[in-house]
Amino acid sequence: MANPTKSSGGGSAPLSAQALGYMFLLALQFGMQPILTRRFTPPTICRTTVVIMQESVKFFLALFMLTTSGTLKTALSGWSLYSWVTVACVPAALYTVQNMAALVAYQNLDAVTFNVLNQTKTLSAALCCYLIMGRRQSPVQIASLFLLLLSALVIEKIVTIGGWDEGDEGDEPIAVSARHFTHGVLPVLLASFISGLAGAITQKSLQQGTSGDGKSGGKNAVLFSAELCVASLLLLGSSLLVNDDGKKIAKNGFFDQWTVHTLIPIFTNAAGGIVVGLVTKYAGSVRKGFALIFGMLLSGVVQAALDEHEEGRAAISTEEIIGGLLASISLYLHATNPYVPPPVQEAAKPSIGNGVSQPPRKVRKSRKED
Repeated sequence: MANPTKSSGGGSAPLSAQALGYMFLLALQFGMQPILTRRFTPPTICRTTVVIMQESVKFFLALFMLTTSGTLKTALSGWSLYSWVTVACVPAALYTVQNMAALVAYQNLDAVTFNVLNQTKTLSAALCCYLIMGRRQSPVQIASLFLLLLSALVIEKIVTIGGWDEGDEGDEPIAVSARHFTHGVLPVLLASFISGLAGAITQKSLQQGTSGDGKSGGKNAVLFSAELCVASLLLLGSSLLVNDDGKKIAKNGFFDQWTVHTLIPIFTNAAGGIVVGLVTKYAGSVRKGFALIFGMLLSGVVQAALDEHEEGRAAISTEEIIGGLLASISLYLHATNPYVPPPVQEAAKPSIGNGVSQPPRKVRKSRKED
């Protein structure tokens, strides 16, 4: 394998063919996931079964990567049940709720709207990283976060842009159902906030924790993904004992309302979770932002191609176009303008008359101290 770039935070190291391949895969998965989920996941399906299958597939993918790369033994050295409980369970609980909320939003929003609103996770990530890790934002990054929020308001027509389509007097206003907000907008915003909170906790473990062999530098990222999957599966299995989904599974079976095509978005979602780590390792966090931008644009292109055949509906609305452009610009500004701490000024040494610095004087202890 090619060596990962050392400039994960925005350096100018050249991209290898392997890194470009991972970025292309992430953009493809990020752009196609909402479309695949809406098309192949029936609205009446038991959502818990889908999330359980996603976590299971992701676990075996992580295990396969650790085994084939020869790092399984090293990653497991020093592993303990206590470290798994203290490090993985809290993020796993948060990610489980996030997956459920995202699945509801997937099924009730079009791809462009979902992807744009999903970018509000940058707001929560910035806030949570500051609160948990003390990570600051540059002035340009702060401005880009507000620009991102504006794009979300535009895409949902909360902030209207007039002047190009006056319409006829007899035209009725476009009605947005309450379900669109309760089952679409609100779940994706909740998932975005939980993503930022869980991401900050995870980032602290991966960057400031200790690896399995006791060395500093953080935990093995792929092993951590597998640990999260196990914790999530245990939490989901326990929830089935008390919620309605458990009763549905007991009555109708685990694969009720499933089809062979339901496995398509499950595999792409699980693979996307692994590819995110690969892009971060081999391309850097800044280049990962570019991959997500291309994925958003891909969503718009594919959504337009699918919607143009529907009678009486525009392929893409003006608000979606402007909102998508604003979100793309904000992501670019945030990725290319990281916070740079001010230089630390050393205290000036006292100088003697000729301008030569005076060496520090030794302080002799008194007889009592001796």
